[in-house]
Amino acid sequence: MGCYSARELDLVNLRHHLSDHLYDAFEMLVEQTARATAYYRSGGSEPSDDDEARSRRAVIDVFSRIPALRELADFDVRAAFDGDPAAGSIEEIIFSYPGLLAVTVYRIAHEFYEHGVPMIPRIMTEDAHGRTGIDIHPGARLGRSFFIDHGTGVVIGETTVIGDNVKIYQSVTLGALAIQRDEVGALVRGAKRHPTIEDDVTIYAGAKILGGETVLGRGSVVGGNVWLTESVPPYTQVTYSAARGCEMQTIRQVEQGNGGPDSDGKPTVKGSGSATG
Repeated sequence: MGCYSARELDLVNLRHHLSDHLYDAFEMLVEQTARATAYYRSGGSEPSDDDEARSRRAVIDVFSRIPALRELADFDVRAAFDGDPAAGSIEEIIFSYPGLLAVTVYRIAHEFYEHGVPMIPRIMTEDAHGRTGIDIHPGARLGRSFFIDHGTGVVIGETTVIGDNVKIYQSVTLGALAIQRDEVGALVRGAKRHPTIEDDVTIYAGAKILGGETVLGRGSVVGGNVWLTESVPPYTQVTYSAARGCEMQTIRQVEQGNGGPDSDGKPTVKGSGSATG
């Protein structure tokens, strides 16, 4: 409700309207999650009593998380306002920013994902993907105060872990370096194959951060169009130019105006592989 309600809300009628709204949502979600569970279990049968009971418990648990989800949404809105000088107001962000829509849908879908609800979480995030151009798998783990600016073309894979106060720009991929297969050629599922982004990191447009062992250290900055398949220490800036390739410097070096690769003389950032989900 809130900003999207056409009703006149005040302290007198707010509880009634919330109860009315949530009851309808609850019944719909129980039905849909039960159907998804039955389909996943048997490929098309009607939901059993057990399916409905499990779905009801899952939806109740997700609804109990609404206050925490609202708090996370508040942090995300504030991160957008604090991180974008073009934002005219909090209301402008709520009504118009695609990144906020995609992240909010993800946060709700993630709760259902954590409760083992099949299909519904992915349907939710793919609907947001179609509307915003931002693809966030519901299995990813995002910290608070997360801001996606512009957003089109962003991909965040299933096993990605993102800390607090992270900001990314359009066309960033947090993906897998390669698809793992077992000895008979079947896909290996459930393994960590997407990167970890620690707190206070900024990733600029077009950067590709790949691999389950890749960690961006706290406070790091990744420049536009960087292809990164190796971990980066905390407080490091990674940049790319056609003349010099990729380079890593500490934030202190950058502030002092020092150029060139990192002080140990190693080749900076190299990688090969395919940017996969």
